[in-house]
Amino acid sequence: MNESVQDTLQKARELAEAFAPKAGYWDQTRQYCWENVEQLAQAGIMGMTIPKSLGGQGASFLEVVEIIEEIAKACTLSARIVVEANMGAISAVMAYGTQAQKEFCAPYVLAGDKPAICITEPQAGSAAKDMATTARKQGDRYIINGSKHWITGGGVSKLHLIFAQVLDERGQHKGIGGFIVACNPSNNDLPSGFEIVRHERTMGLCGMPEAELRFTNLEVDETMVLMPPSGFWRGFAELMNAYNSQRVGAGTVAMGIAAGALDHAKNHLKQRHQFGRPLAEFQGLQWMLADMDTRVHASRLMLHEAARSRGPNGSAFPDMTMAARAKLFASENAISVVNDALQMFGARGYGDQEPLERMYRDVRMFTIGGGTAQILRTQIAGSLLDIKTPQTREAYAEQNLPLAAE
Repeated sequence: MNESVQDTLQKARELAEAFAPKAGYWDQTRQYCWENVEQLAQAGIMGMTIPKSLGGQGASFLEVVEIIEEIAKACTLSARIVVEANMGAISAVMAYGTQAQKEFCAPYVLAGDKPAICITEPQAGSAAKDMATTARKQGDRYIINGSKHWITGGGVSKLHLIFAQVLDERGQHKGIGGFIVACNPSNNDLPSGFEIVRHERTMGLCGMPEAELRFTNLEVDETMVLMPPSGFWRGFAELMNAYNSQRVGAGTVAMGIAAGALDHAKNHLKQRHQFGRPLAEFQGLQWMLADMDTRVHASRLMLHEAARSRGPNGSAFPDMTMAARAKLFASENAISVVNDALQMFGARGYGDQEPLERMYRDVRMFTIGGGTAQILRTQIAGSLLDIKTPQTREAYAEQNLPLAAE
């Protein structure tokens, strides 16, 4: 870790300490933590992975992961924002964008924007290729029509990377592409044809808006098409590689929540007395704590391994299997760790005087968002068996794979 990033890590620890007292406020009021974002931007944590030539630090995914963990221990919402400001959509732009696109997007993120990656639709979740949103070529523009659902940051994000089925001027399908759209929804400054339909009321991460967006003849200049090396037809897979870094980041938030819960549990066992002695002297609780620590430590090692990895052919993103494995393990074990920590606090942990009930609600989403635990298992199995694992019966038939019995 270079000296600049080491300084940023220390700033992250200090910010985490400052963020902790108000983390419950953002949850209870369901407000986006704008004041935290301002401090994250001032500390250089927003856009750390952006190259130095564009104003960032050129930090590695591993360096960012260490910072995400520190912040996640205190405030899940802030940590989730850091993930999206360094991984996901912005990393795709930095990897595949034109110089003009990079120069356009970088200032937004460095100033505090959390880009929104717009893939999921009401009828296309894990089956991303089933998306119905289209982008039809018309002269030097693309006309986008369709809708997106569960868009994290919808309503606060300025930058949007919108995925759509690409059609040429004759209506012929050319593949799936990404389209960069910028606006300022906080000031109700939306381009014509861009509508924020509604927001979901979620179980956890309550300060992060999850929106449904609708596009009606939304015009995007052809210069804002994010074009990977393989073009539209095969380029979707390359763009989706950005999810490998996002998954490592999301898994780190889950692990960071678990690490924070572990710290709360350790302190509680030392301070709380029952039957005339501290809880720390009860072997049953000691063993619970040891298992919790082991799960957190193993998750951290897997996430760091994935963050250091590179995909095939010199990809700028982590290896898909390592990222899937790390997110799967970290997210499922984080739920277990936070649950055990809450149990140690008894009724006090169940109430909102302690942060554990909020942490428990927050951590639950990480086996769902950014690739469900089941989809990740399918990806891992496909890698182990060295086969593609399509979910449609037609695709299985094309590969001459055995179909399930009728």
